[in-house]
Amino acid sequence: MNNTKILVIGACGQIGTELLVALRKKNGQENVIAADIRPQESVAADVAPYFTLDVMDTDALESLIVDLKITQIYHLAAVLSAKGENNPTLAWDLNMNSLLSVLELSVKHKIEKVFWPSSIAVFGPDSQKNNCPQQGVMEPSTVYGISKAAGEQWCKYYFEKYGLDVRSLRYPGLISYTGAPGGGTTDYAVDIFHHAVKDEPYTCFLSEKTALPMMFMPDAIDATLQLMDAPQESIKVRTAYNLNALSFTPEELEEEIKNLIPQFSVSYAPDFRQAIADSWPASIDDQAARTDWGWKPGYDLKTMVKEMLDNLRVLQAEPEAQ
Repeated sequence: MNNTKILVIGACGQIGTELLVALRKKNGQENVIAADIRPQESVAADVAPYFTLDVMDTDALESLIVDLKITQIYHLAAVLSAKGENNPTLAWDLNMNSLLSVLELSVKHKIEKVFWPSSIAVFGPDSQKNNCPQQGVMEPSTVYGISKAAGEQWCKYYFEKYGLDVRSLRYPGLISYTGAPGGGTTDYAVDIFHHAVKDEPYTCFLSEKTALPMMFMPDAIDATLQLMDAPQESIKVRTAYNLNALSFTPEELEEEIKNLIPQFSVSYAPDFRQAIADSWPASIDDQAARTDWGWKPGYDLKTMVKEMLDNLRVLQAEPEAQ
């Protein structure tokens, strides 16, 4: 009998959409509960079991944990990098205080495991640009990055002080054909595909030479499940693991798309997000994750681009077929 009961907070976001499917495939639909701030009526029926939750409402969160006998929590709710710069105090309040509530309640109710995503945004202008190390300089220049850097230390603190098994990954930019972009600086690498399949020109908000660490969502989901499945003694990093898969520029992505859609055109008009991108590493050293729990990505740029275009074409054709 499966006694695992998983609560996914922020289940309707870019990561949550696909992580929910993977967790339910492994643990059963009824054993993985989705929660997000969206009203029930705005969520597709197949997302059930689903609960509307404002993660800042600690009493409501605690009621869910107790009433549903939750044993694991995946806390994904956050204000991302670009949106965070438009409202820094809101981003700090939600990102930090929601994490502290989850950590406190997890200790109180003896939650077995907690997952909380960190980000390459913890690094800053003085961080090593190429193959940025696990223990690299962290001087983030965005409120999102500041909240993630602080959150990593809180995760480590709760593990060391209370023995809470909380695990984390520093995600790079994530590319997905299912979830919508969530307001991040790497969102161009999702938007560009939507324009390509519609035969529309695309204006990129980063310069063509801006190299950033990226990852196809299936790899990110696999990494998350591998991390959470690893024996506790294998988890040597209690802040967050560096995670790497791809590193490319908008220009390189444009060229790879043009190999399949030759008429596609891209222009470049960098905005405020350029300064954020310039503060981040171009590539990440993730040897610790590979050594400790066997991480290895499955996609390169070519295979990722083909799968993105193929799947977006299918999704685009679905409304027409109905």
